[in-house]
Amino acid sequence: MFPTMPAGREGRSDLQAEMLSGLPAYFMASFYPHMEMEMEMETEMAMSREAVDATPMDRALVASRNHREAERRRRERIKSHLDRLRTILACDPKTDKASLLAKVVERMKDLKQRAEEITEAQCFPSETDEIVVLPSSASISGQRPVFEASFCCEDRSDLLPELIDTLRSLRLKTLRAEIATLGGRVRNVLILAKENEASAEEEEEDEPGGAFLRDALKALVDRPHPAERCKRRRLVDQDST
Repeated sequence: MFPTMPAGREGRSDLQAEMLSGLPAYFMASFYPHMEMEMEMETEMAMSREAVDATPMDRALVASRNHREAERRRRERIKSHLDRLRTILACDPKTDKASLLAKVVERMKDLKQRAEEITEAQCFPSETDEIVVLPSSASISGQRPVFEASFCCEDRSDLLPELIDTLRSLRLKTLRAEIATLGGRVRNVLILAKENEASAEEEEEDEPGGAFLRDALKALVDRPHPAERCKRRRLVDQDST
């Protein structure tokens, strides 16, 4: 059942090597730590002997094999990048490289244009009060007027309620609103449209350039802070007494 241990040191070494050759590396490393070191040293010595004994033809074959392996990894990496681009752009998996790259260039141009528009929009509040109202295109398209208004001023607690009251008095409906605050300043960007219930006389009185809206927003921005109004009211009361 058990192999007979040959006599002599060489016989024991051969049998030991034969028995341990079938064991996993971690098993040998656990019970025979010195053997793992010996195996690594033997492997390094064998590789060095092969490098010394290798002929120019062998070295050329090794270099060619390494080149093919590097080329294979490079192609796999490129294929992985192309597949990721197809996924991002929601393209057909069978889209060829030329069409895919053309879509990538088009998408990059679109993103660049959007970034420029965002930069020009100046989403953050400025240090000075400003009011901008873009002209309405209603006179050209024949539809109800639509305005894009932007104003920047000091932030205060009653600003938003007063803005809502102002827009209601002008019979304007808010289609989109963006508000940004920073350091006690606020910027409001509004897309406004005339309500459908607005009478024809009111629409005729409203200038296409949006001067009526600009004047209303200016009055809102120039309105003093509630604390200042309370202070002025107290001063008036003191003067009257």
